[in-house]
Parts: sequence; structure tokens; C-alpha cells
Amino acid sequence: MKAERMPRKHEKYEKLIARCKSLPPTPTAVAHPCDESSLRGTVDAAKAGLIAPILVGPRARIEALAKQHGIDLGKLEIVDTPHSEASAAAAVALVREGRAEALMKGSLHTDELMGAVVKRDTGLRTSRRVSHCFIMDVPGHPDALLITDAAVNIAPTLKDKVDIVQNAIDLAHDLGLEDVRVAILSAMETVNPDVPSTLEAAALCKMADRKQITGAVLDGPLALDNAINPEAAKIKKIESPVAGRANVLVVPDLEAGNMLAKSLSFLAGADAAGIVLGARVPVILTSRADTVMTRLASCAIATLVADARRKRSGKAVA
Repeated sequence: MKAERMPRKHEKYEKLIARCKSLPPTPTAVAHPCDESSLRGTVDAAKAGLIAPILVGPRARIEALAKQHGIDLGKLEIVDTPHSEASAAAAVALVREGRAEALMKGSLHTDELMGAVVKRDTGLRTSRRVSHCFIMDVPGHPDALLITDAAVNIAPTLKDKVDIVQNAIDLAHDLGLEDVRVAILSAMETVNPDVPSTLEAAALCKMADRKQITGAVLDGPLALDNAINPEAAKIKKIESPVAGRANVLVVPDLEAGNMLAKSLSFLAGADAAGIVLGARVPVILTSRADTVMTRLASCAIATLVADARRKRSGKAVA
């Protein structure tokens, strides 16, 4: 039997970026791009045709930074603001005005940007809880892995996890996945009353059975090994369409998710593109440690999400 070919590094991200070639660049408010990596990443994504950025921050500082590092801003619009907090508020306002269909983090703290996003009167709240999703390109693994939530919700309740799971499922469909298989992770694959995450996993699966969560097949609790490795699932005698084949991993809490994502990045050489869901528009959260490919992939993901939302609402980009 011929062995299945493993995708080369970045192949999964390259496919996402290629899907955006036929789409218009997404108008994107970039909050406070005041260091080299965030400004260069923004310009690179614009040159790749993924986003149409509006730079929001201190004009003199941004222009000086561009000159210092040889970054050509061309005719990019700059909305002048005095500091990072004002940059976050102004970027969110551009979305509310309909001038931007995505939001991108520059060099400000994540808390500053997300604080502006979740403000009750002036933010971008919806009926859904906001959550983060990593889309990880793991060398040697055949599929991209969606991991949630490893960046926003610290200790989510069962009610929170319903939205976290649904956000991830909707993202998977927006990225073109037809067969979405969700593993609700814990330290074990059996329900144990002494381990709350196993009880929540069982409840989420029953909620999916009752159509309270839709668009995917759920199974849990599952340990990480028998969620993603078919042989591990076989050894444990777990029979389900998810075990060994999960493409969405829902972690118990932020600590577990953060450690899982960073373990894959630093021990397995994985790339971790990321996006925040549940707001009116996708929010691109970048890190100074991100590679160029990871930044471009994050922008491509936001573009695909924005396009899917546009199609569902019947709107077109001007």
C-alpha cells in the first residue's frame, strides 16, 4: 500500500493564501502598527493582495518608522491618533462606520485592542462570546489543526464553550472544510466526575446531538493522543468518526491551550496563524515572533471569513 504523502512545510497556509487570489483585498483597520514587524507585515499583506489596510496610529511615528526601515507606505491611508488606546478605539470606530471589514493588531497590547472590541456601547459585540482560534500548520500532520481557545477566554464555563465550539466550527466551514471533526479535549477519554472538563465534554457532545451546536461531528472527552492519532484511538478501542481524525481541538482552558499551541510551535516546528471570532468582524492577532508566512496566513484567514460573511449577508465590496 502506497504511503500517504505528507504535506511540505507551509503547504497548508499556501493553499489558504491561494484561495484569496480571486477575492478583493479586505478593508482592514490596523491598530497602532508602530514597530517594524507589525508595519512591515501589514505592507507585505497589502502587497500580496490580502488586505487593504488603513493604518491607525501616530502619523509622524509611523512615517518615521517606515523611513527608518525602508518600508514603502505608498498611498496607504493613515488615521492619526495620539497613543495606543486611542488607536484601538479609532480602529474599532472604522469598523462601526463600515469602512473596515477586519481588524488587525499592531504593536499595542492585545488587552488594549480587545478592550475596545468588547466595549458595550462602542465596541463590536455580537450575541456570541468572543474567542480565539489558532490555525496550526504542523509539519508531518496531514491536516491543519484548529485549536481553541488558547488566547482570550481564561477559564471558560460550559455556556462559554458552546460559543467557542460554534465559532471554531463556523471558521472551519469558512476556510473550506466540509467534514469538521471536533474533539473536546481532556486528560482522559472517559467521563470522570472528579474531572470537570470530562463532564463538560460529555455535555457539549449531547448538545450537538440536540442541535444546540451545529455544523460538525463532536466527540469527547478525548485525550490528545486518541484525538489526532488513529493508532492511539484503535489501541484504546474508541470507535467514532472523530477519534484519531480530529481537525478541531477544543481545550479545557487557556492554560492548556497555550501550552499545547506553544509545544507544537517550539517542539514540533509548527506555525500558528490566529484569529479572534465572535465579534462583528474577524480580528487578526499577530505576534512579534510570527514569521512572514504566519502573518500572511492570518490575513488570508480573515479575508476568507470576511468574504464568507459578505456572501451570507449579500453585500459586495465597493
